[in-house]
Amino acid sequence: MHLMVDGYNFINAWELLRKIAEDDMDSARKKLIDILADFSGYKGYKITIVFDSHLVKGAMRKKETFSNVEVIFTKEGETADNYIEQYVYKNSKNEKIGVVTSDYLEQLMILGDGALRIPPRELIYEIEHYRKEIEKKEKEKMHKNSKLEDALEDDIIRKLEKFKKNLE
Repeated sequence: MHLMVDGYNFINAWELLRKIAEDDMDSARKKLIDILADFSGYKGYKITIVFDSHLVKGAMRKKETFSNVEVIFTKEGETADNYIEQYVYKNSKNEKIGVVTSDYLEQLMILGDGALRIPPRELIYEIEHYRKEIEKKEKEKMHKNSKLEDALEDDIIRKLEKFKKNLE
């Protein structure tokens, strides 16, 4: 599956990222990229995040890759919706595409072109669920691997072994 994410739409839909964006949009973008890179590795999805630059004078379309996530900044006059619609139109017959946006008109357009509609709240739920699963597995692993010997320093273990020998 290839997820196409309307970046600013998704940031505004997720309270965690929206709060970060209120102080620093660049930090919110970076956090979104980090979260989706982890998620991509976990699910095996190809992920493209598209950010609007359509109001930026002279902006040229820019593509970057961060930890297996493709990030697109649109060119002047091109919205994230425009870019995503064009991509879906050209590629939906060759790959399974899910579009993450809360924009209703965008959802209708991409559905008509054969992509899946994924509301941001569904992806947020899936990300939060996977993060809880990872935490749970790590705690179980730590608990399973935690032995008294692991918590003690080597010289204390030697002294205890010597003490044990003296008792025998």
